[in-house]
Amino acid sequence: MSETARPTILVVEDEAPLVTLLRYNLEKQGFKVDEAGDGTEALAKITECPPDLMLLDWMLPTLSGIELCRQIRRRPATRNLPVIMLTARAEDQDAVRGLETGADDYVTKPFSPDALIARIRALLRRAGTAPAKTKLTFHDIDLDPATHRVVRGGRLLHLGPTEFRLLEFFLRHPKRVFTREDVLNAVWGRDIHVEPRTVDVHIRRLRKAINGPNELDLIRTVRAAGYALDPQTT
Repeated sequence: MSETARPTILVVEDEAPLVTLLRYNLEKQGFKVDEAGDGTEALAKITECPPDLMLLDWMLPTLSGIELCRQIRRRPATRNLPVIMLTARAEDQDAVRGLETGADDYVTKPFSPDALIARIRALLRRAGTAPAKTKLTFHDIDLDPATHRVVRGGRLLHLGPTEFRLLEFFLRHPKRVFTREDVLNAVWGRDIHVEPRTVDVHIRRLRKAINGPNELDLIRTVRAAGYALDPQTT
């Protein structure tokens, strides 16, 4: 693999032994690794030279992982940066909070390096999937896979990488009901273990991104079944 083809992973972590472990395992798998010991340093590095993916610790000095994630999601240049949050906080509400802040995935410490690398590869595949050329349209929303542009009623929408893949999946199968397991397999991949609640969090984020004031909710929740791209008109 050539140097230019090696994805760069920015490890944002203040525990030196963990950084050493992550660097060793990531470089062994062919990744380039950069590191930052706090949120402020990470923000400067991302601004100067965005990585392909960021591993982000929840608890950081100077600027927390949660706040750093919020800031990069607000900036157009870094809005689509894939982020995996590393957290020692195993409670469900903490995981949901991390996802709602803008993380694409989360891993609870302690973790298996092999499992983490599998998640990294899956997220990079989703973020870098070669798009089909055909534009997708449903109701008043248009998605262009080639340019990653999403427009609703003439309004440009800003979606994170996971929400983009989620919307693209639904647009390719309008009005069909999918279970959470269906969505997980299609968007995250069958080889990656992701909790079903992760789907619910990203559906909420997608709804927030695509549904403006007085607009129909394009995503229908089907009780005890799952979700469909099928606006309720009654």
